[in-house]
Amino acid sequence: MASFKQCHVMMFPWLAFGHMIPFLEFSKKLAANGIRISYISTPRNVQRLPAIPPNLADRIKFVEIPLPSVDGLPQHCGATIDLQQVQIQYLKKACDGLREPIEKLMQEDLPDWILFDFVQCWIPEIAAKLGVPCAFFSAYSAAALAFMGSPQELTSFKKRNKPEDFTMAPDWFPFPSLVAHRLDQAAIMFQNVRFPDISGMSSGDRLAKTFEGCDFVAVRSCREFEGAYLDILGQLYQKPVLPVGLLPPNSVGNRSHDSDSSNWSSTLKWLDEQEPKSVVFVGFGSEYKMPIEQVHELAHGVEHSGLPFIWTLREPEGVSCQDLLPSGFMSRISNKGLVYLGWAPQLEILAHFAIGGCLFHSGWGSIIESLGFGHPQILMPMVADQGLMSKLLVEKGIGIEEQRNEDGSFNREVVAKTMRLVMVEQEGRPLRQKAAQMQTIFANHDLHDSYIRKLIQYLDEYKKKEY
Repeated sequence: MASFKQCHVMMFPWLAFGHMIPFLEFSKKLAANGIRISYISTPRNVQRLPAIPPNLADRIKFVEIPLPSVDGLPQHCGATIDLQQVQIQYLKKACDGLREPIEKLMQEDLPDWILFDFVQCWIPEIAAKLGVPCAFFSAYSAAALAFMGSPQELTSFKKRNKPEDFTMAPDWFPFPSLVAHRLDQAAIMFQNVRFPDISGMSSGDRLAKTFEGCDFVAVRSCREFEGAYLDILGQLYQKPVLPVGLLPPNSVGNRSHDSDSSNWSSTLKWLDEQEPKSVVFVGFGSEYKMPIEQVHELAHGVEHSGLPFIWTLREPEGVSCQDLLPSGFMSRISNKGLVYLGWAPQLEILAHFAIGGCLFHSGWGSIIESLGFGHPQILMPMVADQGLMSKLLVEKGIGIEEQRNEDGSFNREVVAKTMRLVMVEQEGRPLRQKAAQMQTIFANHDLHDSYIRKLIQYLDEYKKKEY
């Protein structure tokens, strides 16, 4: 066989930016080691993804495949960011309609490997038909994956057959763990995992089919942070589980945004005027569409904390800028805080000396970026695996989760109290110290590059066995 560095890997992430971005970062790491990448997504998503660095442009090719029309799915939709939560099932149905185009694509430019996401659980059947080995790449953490269980449990529900069962660590964890859902999120998880949606499959069915059909599982994780949970995965799946490192962003300087814009310039000027490690960075990612009443309650909590803050806020659909925040809020906080509407350069903000902690939604990607700068976490999980990630950080002693009401709502007093505890109170000092120590793992590029090299070695040896 020719040198493995000439091999061709297809990447096919689920149509959510929380999945597409890690797949793209993974692609860049592989391409930097000489591997040719075909990255598959919809035309609209390709337009919105960050540009490929010039030194990798000849090794990474975006392959655009349009979604088929599906009743219930808005036209021109390309990703979950374009949809309300209830509409995502229609996107899954449309994604399932890509099976024939993907098979044709693979026949025309046969890859040595295809790495795919769990929604596309039909990829292993195509790959086997064409003699192409395949792997599931998880943008989720090892702890979140381990919580979901084995393929058998995901289809039989012998050990977890009601929502309450998802509010405690599963019995296949051989050690005490806090990783579990709140009851309000457990009910949603149980519904999604057990019962088919409009696509005809449940998330549990898709995960089980993925785990059973792939040749190995690659996870965005590392042993230095999640070693015990990675060991559980190997036992659950009875096949190789390979951490690929945390895929931390390479640098602050090479980002796809206009950092010279007046909005960013004024934001940077404001940050420069703040004391070191005094500012709370508040943000909930690009996906979550926070209801207006939650926005208002959070605003009151942030204000009542008395701490300086920068809040990157996505405007909900159908809400005017005037109604987005409580009456008089902007004037009251004008000397203490800053609200940045729309997309913001998160990495640049995290890197600034003024940032001392983060009030985030507990998304794995944002956690990786913020702990790369050693920031302690004020945790307010909202959807999907975020509740599991929040509990993992609490377990590790690097974050505190906001207390919630039974329905998942929160109140301003608790928000303010938690912010102060994490940022300035003596009780939060051990947490701040532990979070600062996380830089040695999360910002260690040599460490994470070593995981990529080990993965490439595994792929090379696997292919050699076929010849």
